[in-house]
Amino acid sequence: MVGFTVIIPARYGSTRLLAKALADIAGVPMVCRVAEAAQRAGAKQVLVACDDARILDACNAHGIKAMLTSPDHKSGTDRVLEAATRLGLTAREIVINVQGDEPRIPAEAIATLARNMDEQGLDRATLMQRIVIEADIANPNVVKVVASQKGQALYFSRSPLPYARNPPPDGFRYFRHIGIYGYRVDALKDYVSLPASDLEEVEALEQLRLLEHGRGLHIFESPVEVPVGVDTSEELETTRRAFE
Repeated sequence: MVGFTVIIPARYGSTRLLAKALADIAGVPMVCRVAEAAQRAGAKQVLVACDDARILDACNAHGIKAMLTSPDHKSGTDRVLEAATRLGLTAREIVINVQGDEPRIPAEAIATLARNMDEQGLDRATLMQRIVIEADIANPNVVKVVASQKGQALYFSRSPLPYARNPPPDGFRYFRHIGIYGYRVDALKDYVSLPASDLEEVEALEQLRLLEHGRGLHIFESPVEVPVGVDTSEELETTRRAFE
């Protein structure tokens, strides 16, 4: 497989948990835990793209490569593009965008996404995982996704998706989206050039911009379980216990 780059967007002013990127997890800042997983995935380089010198300093202190990017970016994807451009990545190189609040993401999930993109020549791809906790189907913090039989994402939502007007058949599976994206650099530039969409604004899910503008997004089922990221103080404590 050709080499790939992992870029982890991180900002200091998280809406729900202030300074979430620097939250201590068994003696290491959260964003550095994400970077450690990315390094184990075999990326040729791993970079934290941040908006605050405090995150930059924390990464440097733990041996993680980091770059200070504009504080004015509206999304993590915008931040990833700035970093990819400044790294001098070429148009067809693969960039994996791993969210900075996924400290327990398995390295195998990252490697699988990069490998599938490379082998199938895909421009854009992401991951999903079967929902096994029934309450998650209605949990707005768990993003649901439906896909076509050819592996194209059809829609993402915080609501139950699909809505079960009739009893689902035996073996029917609901899927949650895993917050990891793979882009070729030229596809990343194309995404950022698109205006924000109505669906994106209503659901507060930036990946819907791609679908509403008619861009395909391939989605693979993760070969390994990916624990949920950290959005709440309760999830942060669960993550800390897992590392301890």
